[in-house]
Amino acid sequence: MERREFLMAAAAPMMAASDTVRLGFIGLGSRGTYELEICSRTPGAHVVAVADVYQPLVDKAVAFRQAKAAGYQDFRRLLERKDIDAVFVSTPDHWHAPAAILACQAGKDVLCEKPLSHTLHEGQTMVKAARKYDRVFQTGSQQRSAPHFKKVVELIQKRHIGKVAHVECWNTEQDGPEGAGKQLDGEPLEGLDWDLYLGPAPKVPYNRNRYIWNYRWFWDYSGGMMTDWGAHHFDIAQWGLGMDESGPVEIIPPEDPKATMGVRYVYANGIEVIHNDQYEKGKHVDGVAFIGTEGKIFVNRGKLTISDPTDRFMQPPGDKEVSLYKSSGQQKDWLNCIKSRKRPICDVEIGARSVTVCHLGNLAYWNHRKLRWDPKEWRFIDDAEAQKWLDRERREGYSLPTV
Repeated sequence: MERREFLMAAAAPMMAASDTVRLGFIGLGSRGTYELEICSRTPGAHVVAVADVYQPLVDKAVAFRQAKAAGYQDFRRLLERKDIDAVFVSTPDHWHAPAAILACQAGKDVLCEKPLSHTLHEGQTMVKAARKYDRVFQTGSQQRSAPHFKKVVELIQKRHIGKVAHVECWNTEQDGPEGAGKQLDGEPLEGLDWDLYLGPAPKVPYNRNRYIWNYRWFWDYSGGMMTDWGAHHFDIAQWGLGMDESGPVEIIPPEDPKATMGVRYVYANGIEVIHNDQYEKGKHVDGVAFIGTEGKIFVNRGKLTISDPTDRFMQPPGDKEVSLYKSSGQQKDWLNCIKSRKRPICDVEIGARSVTVCHLGNLAYWNHRKLRWDPKEWRFIDDAEAQKWLDRERREGYSLPTV
């Protein structure tokens, strides 16, 4: 081992003798608070510390834990603690990769919310970090742990609808001009470290729309609904097609340069996945539709419809049939894997590959041009201009950790 790797291994926290997983939480917005509440009542999990750039959220979380957890504004101080085994990363998207990579380097296992990365390069780097530092890294794509999504993928891979001809991902349409609403710039909220919130993003004055939920509408911090919901639906499409370790090889934008739907992804086996839209009686519908030579399956949260709903579709797989990894829920699955050191239901590479589909779609829409992609090498093929789109510029002092 190189000296740095040896020191990292030596510094990695050892799990408590009771086999309890000691946890830290980075980001305490709605999702981070949800994870904190779940783990607070999960046997075998112990909350040690929390962190958020907004001090009132830190204080609220510490009070929720009845002052039994330490609180920090700067998550990097949390990562310095040797009594933490694993961390949740529930920050805005532009902080996912830096925080998760630093956590891996500090010897912590990681559950990072989706969309896993903010750029193509970040996703590949997160995979490298998890492998180099031997971390159990779960992507927070909870649909992987829902039984009916698992059932659909088993049916697809058992060819219950024949050979898949194409897939449609019905997703909230991609957004128009950057930003949401009209809010005036002003002074940051009291207790908010605005500079740390911006992190690698460009320095700009505080604006409420760039903070809290609305950050999703700014490319500096997110990829819009394409990455927010696309990370769920394209993930199921990739899973059903058996492409968890791969991805599309060609991305074709719609003819209309102003279109926000219609990007087509072509896989090496010829199957197409289409970023589509669907309405029923004027109501938008999210989900994934697999269209095969002998039928069709549509799946969404709480909904599964099959063109031939006969009993044979609902039978459990036989001894020689496909039976996929069974998750007990993404949090519990991750905690169990931390103890067993096995890869979880939505390992870091699965999450990175799924959000890569979203990033490629955004680039096709934004630049209105066909792209050729090499999923094995994580790079564009014979396209020097597109190669520059693998990553974004980062503000001085907030470079992506080197792996």
